[in-house]
Amino acid sequence: MAASDNDRVGSVETRGIEPVPDAERHGHAAQMFWTWFAANISILGLPLGAALVSFRGLNIWQAAVVAVLGSFGSFALVGGLSIAGKRGGAPALTLSRAVFGVRGNAGPTLVTWMSRLGWETINTTTAAFALLALLDAAFGIRRNTVLTVVCLLVFIGCTLLISGLGHATIMWINKWATYLFGLLNLVVIAFLVTTVDWARVFHAQAGPVSSMVVGVGMIAAGTGIGWANTGADYARYLPRRIPGGRLVAASAFGAGIPLVVLISLGSLLAAGEPGLASASDPVSAIDTMLPSWMSIPYLIAAFGGLLLSNHLSVYSAGLTMITLGIRVRRTLAVGLDVVVTFAGGIYFILIAKDFYGPFITFLTLLAVPINAWVGVFAVDLVLRRSYDGAALMNVGPSSRYWFRGGVAWAAMVAWAAAIVVGLLFTEASTSATDVWFSGPFAHSWIGSNGLGWVVTLALAAAGYALLRKLDGTVRAEAAGQETQEQRQGMPAPAARETS
Repeated sequence: MAASDNDRVGSVETRGIEPVPDAERHGHAAQMFWTWFAANISILGLPLGAALVSFRGLNIWQAAVVAVLGSFGSFALVGGLSIAGKRGGAPALTLSRAVFGVRGNAGPTLVTWMSRLGWETINTTTAAFALLALLDAAFGIRRNTVLTVVCLLVFIGCTLLISGLGHATIMWINKWATYLFGLLNLVVIAFLVTTVDWARVFHAQAGPVSSMVVGVGMIAAGTGIGWANTGADYARYLPRRIPGGRLVAASAFGAGIPLVVLISLGSLLAAGEPGLASASDPVSAIDTMLPSWMSIPYLIAAFGGLLLSNHLSVYSAGLTMITLGIRVRRTLAVGLDVVVTFAGGIYFILIAKDFYGPFITFLTLLAVPINAWVGVFAVDLVLRRSYDGAALMNVGPSSRYWFRGGVAWAAMVAWAAAIVVGLLFTEASTSATDVWFSGPFAHSWIGSNGLGWVVTLALAAAGYALLRKLDGTVRAEAAGQETQEQRQGMPAPAARETS
């Protein structure tokens, strides 16, 4: 099916969060492959692999297995949740209104928007450092305040151009830019492999199986889980007829291939450079391992990888902002988003003395409610038959998704309870002496090994599966789905799609 004028490469996408009509659906599952490949070719995946060796005591073979399970597994979840976008034709947090209610959905949406802004600020700041280092390496231009601002603006301008044009352009850029920056990454990787201390690698002792379990959780939390609430944003233009299993496979392989390569390489490098795992600025840490002539392709690859990840995040953040109730066009929402990240970049580069520590600590806390949302939304997706497009856009009492007072209490209680329990196992700190928050079970085996997110997600899923049976408004909405399908003569989900 041909693309509509609203979703053509090079044209500005004018659609906001309203569902995409079936007549305008187009594309194929392979688009999800390129989307997640592009988001994960950044050389910054190396520190994750280094952490498996330096902090978890795994050898290279164990690290490779952990990389496969954590990367492929977490992005299979992303692909599974993106089925909601194919079904409902709307962004993830807009579809979430059907789960939490048109008012109750404000909490998860606000948390998601703040998290997206946070990671965009990290991407923007890190990319500016990479561009500053590139100018120094290539032309001998030293860093100063004006140049720093210019580098921030260059990165933000590139992000704004791609994200502002919208879905079709993003999909096209993801595919072709991946070839360019992927090739540069391969050049850098080929050189880095020659620096590996192979004797130490092959003589390294195997770590305990428990460390592998923890490592899988660490990789999943650092990769796919962070994108789980955005998959539907990029699948919403796809035809309903595409089997859901293809979306799962395309997402898992698209992200898994580059992540396994980069994580495994990081594990190899950690044998000779254990400090890589704890570097506050991984771009600079890796740059010091390279000769000056190799720094240029490396820094270009780092900048490009961050850009490919950032324009996806900004696009989703713009849709999330509109879902939150800020009544602006999608393009203006994207513009407002990059203004905030520019201000954050200015502050963290030119004013703040420490950037990564406090900011990542803040984002660690935000990850708890996001994981709780994933658990609730995933259960609803498994049980839900369809989404009502008109009701998704109706935020008043007449909406089908009004439930009780605009809130689906089964989802809200499960979400809130999972957050509380998840925080019990969470510690957010910048150092051993600068602890922002520490739950009473933060130093238990689960907490100290970073598995609080697993508890959060599992409890949210189990809690919602139980409570939705007790909530009359949720049962009534589910019955309404069946009545609507019977009235429209729609086939059962199993016959309509494979998901």
